[in-house]
Amino acid sequence: MGIEEYGLVQVDDYRWEIPKSEGMRVPARIYADRKMMTKIADDRSPQQVRNVAHLPGIVGYSMAMPDIHWGYGFPIGGVAATDPEKGGVVSPGGVGYDINCGVRLVRSDLTQKDVEDKIHDLVAQLHRDVPAGVGSRGDITADLSRAKGALVKGVRWAVEQGYGWTEDVEYCEDGGAMEGADPDIVQQYSPRALERGRRQLGTLGSGNHFVEISVVETVFNPSVAATFGLFEGQIVLQIHSGSRGFGHQICDDFLKVMGEAARKYNISLPDRQLACAPAKSKEGQHYMRAMACAANYAWVNRQCLMHLAREALAQALHSSARSLGLRLVYDVAHNIAKVEKHLVDGEERILVVHRKGATRAFPAGRSELPQAYRDTGHPVLVPGDMGRASYVLVGQPLALEETWGSSCHGAGRLLSRKGAIRRSRDRNIRRELAEKGIVVMATQRNILGEEMPEAYKDVSDVVNVMHGAGLANKVVRLRPLGVVKG
Repeated sequence: MGIEEYGLVQVDDYRWEIPKSEGMRVPARIYADRKMMTKIADDRSPQQVRNVAHLPGIVGYSMAMPDIHWGYGFPIGGVAATDPEKGGVVSPGGVGYDINCGVRLVRSDLTQKDVEDKIHDLVAQLHRDVPAGVGSRGDITADLSRAKGALVKGVRWAVEQGYGWTEDVEYCEDGGAMEGADPDIVQQYSPRALERGRRQLGTLGSGNHFVEISVVETVFNPSVAATFGLFEGQIVLQIHSGSRGFGHQICDDFLKVMGEAARKYNISLPDRQLACAPAKSKEGQHYMRAMACAANYAWVNRQCLMHLAREALAQALHSSARSLGLRLVYDVAHNIAKVEKHLVDGEERILVVHRKGATRAFPAGRSELPQAYRDTGHPVLVPGDMGRASYVLVGQPLALEETWGSSCHGAGRLLSRKGAIRRSRDRNIRRELAEKGIVVMATQRNILGEEMPEAYKDVSDVVNVMHGAGLANKVVRLRPLGVVKG
């Protein structure tokens, strides 16, 4: 289908809307420039944005960021807020299978000159010390039958076990722990999740998850960059992973619960993948409590991964993590549903904000921000592909007005995994990246084909839409030097 068939109307250079029609409770909005929208319209994802607009209690718009592509129920890149006091629902499809998939950024005191002849050794050490790949098992003590504190306390639990530093907690979204987590709910609805997650803390997984050594290539906003501890030529580390089999199982089991709940509460949906329940119902509350456990599991997972990566780099450089200045800049979730306060028609209301492939982008002044970022807003971390770039942005006040304080989360896929493998069949992706000065090591044989740069949109185009729309401004651009893939 093309732009016209979806009824998309161009509002300005970066905003497109689908007017409210039969069944839609709000209009739909997609952030993209014309060139990107032509590609997006070739996908079925605009239909998913329109479908989400049918959810009971949705307020504002059904939205999608420029990294939009087809997903389960919601598109990847989708954002929707519902009002529990007006029958608003919570939908697992608005979170996704990898609950609290997210990314964290670690800065260092190192410059590119300090490590340019050591990148291969650093990547090799990370590849040895960070468990990765499908079904990978970690050495972190993670028997959840004895360590359910991880599901409730999140990052604080990991630090108490010796995996990180006390100050790490402050630099995680929500302090690395979502309130309301209840392991007994997981045991009741999804006992297999506990088994699947039992030995996966501190493991990277596969697919688009990675550990990346990057260099700060360009600084766009020196004062904000300085607040974040970033400077040109600096070596930084990105870690992208989620809740592994634990979160996947919770999503799978609760989709069945929500399908039954939608029938029970007579909720009419254009797509059964939007299965949902009123946020204040028993089913809605139980999903939120189980999802919080998975969110906390994911924060612990990234904390443990960071601990392993810090130790690996320190060992390879014959130093210590503190001596190298390996401080956490921030950790953000980009698959989550959060209870947040927002202004709706000038009135402060409690909303359930679904961000699926979208990142929170709160500007200066919000109480949720770490003290160090109160005057700037928190870092918005936007990883790209392993051959081009990533970005750090900072949210702007307009984001609170338009997108419930949300921004893009990455580049967004252009090719399916099978399509990427077919396209890369006669190519040596590792060698192509090496010719660009990028060292890549992977556990799975086909992963480099699945994850080749051309499988994704150019993240610079995605970020330019966010910046141009006034939602999140560019702070720094990162360039990959070494990547570990599952």
